Amino acid sequence: MRADVLRIYKSVHTWTGIVSGMALFIAFYAGALTVFKEPLERWASPPAQQAALPLEQAQALIVRTLQAEPAAARDFTLHLHDAENVPGRLSWQVRDPEADDHDARHVRHFVATLDAEGRARAQPAAPTQLGDFIDVLHRVVGLPVDNDPNRWVMGVISALYALALVSGVIVLLPSLVKDFFALRVGPNLKRMWLDAHNVVGLVSLPFHVVMALTAVVFAFHDGIYGLQDRLLHEGRLASAFQRPATTAGAAPRDPAAMRPPAELLAAVRAIAPSFEPTAMQYVQATGPRAAVRVWGQDEHALAPRARGGFVVVDPYSARVVNHDSLPGQQSTPNVVISSFFALHMASFAGDPVKWMYFLLGLAGAWLFYSGNLLWIESRRKRGAEPPRRTRWMAAGTIGVCLGSVCGISATVAAAKWLPALVDDVGAGHRWLYYAVFFAAIGWAFWRGSARASVHLLWAAAALTAAIPASSLLGVLAPDAGPWASASGAALAVDLTAAVAAALLAWMARATARRVRHGPSPSVWAAPRPETATGPVAAEGVAER
Repeated sequence: MRADVLRIYKSVHTWTGIVSGMALFIAFYAGALTVFKEPLERWASPPAQQAALPLEQAQALIVRTLQAEPAAARDFTLHLHDAENVPGRLSWQVRDPEADDHDARHVRHFVATLDAEGRARAQPAAPTQLGDFIDVLHRVVGLPVDNDPNRWVMGVISALYALALVSGVIVLLPSLVKDFFALRVGPNLKRMWLDAHNVVGLVSLPFHVVMALTAVVFAFHDGIYGLQDRLLHEGRLASAFQRPATTAGAAPRDPAAMRPPAELLAAVRAIAPSFEPTAMQYVQATGPRAAVRVWGQDEHALAPRARGGFVVVDPYSARVVNHDSLPGQQSTPNVVISSFFALHMASFAGDPVKWMYFLLGLAGAWLFYSGNLLWIESRRKRGAEPPRRTRWMAAGTIGVCLGSVCGISATVAAAKWLPALVDDVGAGHRWLYYAVFFAAIGWAFWRGSARASVHLLWAAAALTAAIPASSLLGVLAPDAGPWASASGAALAVDLTAAVAAALLAWMARATARRVRHGPSPSVWAAPRPETATGPVAAEGVAER
């Protein structure tokens, strides 16, 4: 390939990577955590104050709740599994009609149970918003609200990301075989980081291609769905997802006439034996077009959503109405759309795939971080002070990337404390994250990239260690505020955070050595006093 063509692609790869790199670091780091969104929510949820109502009494709970709270009939959920993050056996939400469907800030949650006399009692619920907040950071590359304009920004960044992938592969093609597994460890840190960057990028290339393409689809999915509906479904695609419309003036149906949940689940098992139901979403339960979406998972098939797939059942006849969104039984057009969700969200093949995506997500975050650092290092000239734009890019990279790590660790560690400190837990997560995030950016520009990188890595290690420390405090001093959970999911969160804290501490020590002993002048070295014979002799040794 001609040298001038390679230079063009190298320039494209460099600048598309720099423009999108810091935003993609946040998206990948937060996205790695959202793979285990449910364990995070279980870790952040207090133990239930009372045992959940047995499923055998679910029919009575539904009937009496709808009699006491008719508005709940519009959309309520019967939870089939008990966990810390499940607020009660039966729950529903009331949303501000003017709020965005993706904005959780305007939603009130309620749960219902039966008292000693068998009467339904509704009470407000406050489920943890930790998982949703981190998911929003992932979906809109660190922006605070999941709305259409921010999703479009994410789509543009993902398109740049795809362009950086293509151009990066083209740049490496001439030396692909020779350098594919080359990792030259030695005093030349720039070469070692470049080798590691190339190896990680090439090994995880299929994963990154999937992430880039699916992210663009998610950003502009409304237009894509509209086109698919018009070309393939003759305008009927949305019928499985929309709430059934009620007939004006029709009398409400008697909820006591609904079939018991066990009978509805039996109808689902008859057509899908390997499908594992997790929840039953009743929609317009007392209306003429009542429906129940039985949500669940099937590890042997692609799921159309992160929470799984669903079967639509008539709650009054127990007849299966629609199974177009059932994993393993979807039509070809639906499988195509579902594959985008499944491949992006790891909603297939169970925990092994989730752990693989978790590690690939962290590796992807490191890929963008290292790409910016390599660009900055390539601007350094021996004996010359780095220009202002290089110092600013270095400080911005350190502040944004490590600031997001610090912010996420801080808001996770605070999840067990916020309910007792603030009325709006969701706002507490947002304020804490962005306070830490912008403080880190300010610190990086004030102290410079070299010193700030050490300080912020130690801060990230301490804040990440605070996650298992909160649980430990819940064991040692349960009256102090936080709590500890003995569930396997919660313990896995604590263990993973402890390992991450140790790795961040190791990185802080290694970075401190680089700052003290690395070549100077450089954005990655602390300023050193001049000696009688010039700069410290170690610089010349390191340069060689």
